[in-house]
Amino acid sequence: MGTDADLVADTARRVVAEHDPKTVPIQQFLGACFDAGLSWVHFPEGFGGLGVSRGLQAVADGILQGAGSPVPLGLNPMGYGMAAPTVREHAQTDDVRRQLLRPLATTEHIWCQLFSEPGAGSDLAGLATSAVLDGDTWVVNGQKVWTSLAHRAKWGLLLARTDPNMPKHKGLTYFVIDMHGEGVQTRPLRQLTGHAEFNEVYMTDARIPDTFRLGAVGDGWRVAMTTLMNERSALGGSGSRRGAGTISDAVALWTSRPDLHTPVLRDRLSSLWLRSEAQRLTSERSRAAATVGGPGPEGSVGKLVGAELNQHIYEFCMDLLGPEGILYDGYGMGDGDAADWRGPIQQRFLRSRANTIEGGTSEVMRNILAERVLGLPGDLRADAGMAWKEIPRG
Repeated sequence: MGTDADLVADTARRVVAEHDPKTVPIQQFLGACFDAGLSWVHFPEGFGGLGVSRGLQAVADGILQGAGSPVPLGLNPMGYGMAAPTVREHAQTDDVRRQLLRPLATTEHIWCQLFSEPGAGSDLAGLATSAVLDGDTWVVNGQKVWTSLAHRAKWGLLLARTDPNMPKHKGLTYFVIDMHGEGVQTRPLRQLTGHAEFNEVYMTDARIPDTFRLGAVGDGWRVAMTTLMNERSALGGSGSRRGAGTISDAVALWTSRPDLHTPVLRDRLSSLWLRSEAQRLTSERSRAAATVGGPGPEGSVGKLVGAELNQHIYEFCMDLLGPEGILYDGYGMGDGDAADWRGPIQQRFLRSRANTIEGGTSEVMRNILAERVLGLPGDLRADAGMAWKEIPRG
């Protein structure tokens, strides 16, 4: 009898043999992966998984991507990295899981994350978007901001306030909202790169069936932690292969421009390579730890280190280019799809400036690590135990 690793490997080879990713349409290939249980191998059978250890995902990904498969996380980042584990763990029924997970896995349905607001960024629990129950439907009013890919999304992960009389962390409920539904309006936000990957989203009497509530009423903060821990693990990953990820951009540029080499830059590239390898191994360690209980605060290490490393890598690339680096004609009205990272080095440099802000600022990551890993005391909160509606805002 073979091991679980053999099962995953054999299944991946069969999918590749029957659905060549180099010739089969992407959505069809990813659908075959879902049906075979390779989208998230630790999910139950019938929901995109095989019911095996989370750590065996690397076995499947190595075979699939080695045969030419796209990286699904890059095509549907909020879907694969955050929505899937949240829906799987907290959806009320299997019918909802079936309805949402397969089109997410095929990238037919893109997802976005409706958390941050103009008055609630790092202090996410202070959000003001409201959801009021009307029969078996929730009526939502409010504004979200910095919402990546909202302009392309079919579904959104929504955290809303359902009880303003409770302390801010306890009056929240978590929903899945139809981004094409009545009362939902998306407006682009132009970025430093010239693109509009981010958006602001307005909800005016938007309606959500109670069946699309994730978790219990008032338990939204706990559900949100599932999303955020998976988000940080996804953002902190640098690929399972040595030399993968953003360091490959620096190496490719260095190799293609021997005329720009200097001893100082060579030393910087060597240092960046070592840091990238350390981050890759740290991410592997976090993934291994997640096999026995899901992502934890360790994911904040990968996010913190990876975000700052990305910035330093593209700073190196710009320094290597010298005066050429200031030549950037990419300020057109692009719509900011997930493929933005395939743009020129100058664009990637500009985009990397947001890495230490999005998905949790580096300051927030350090606080999480200090409190949850090192056991240091948390910040004193003046609003501890206070009803949300009584907290001063302005």
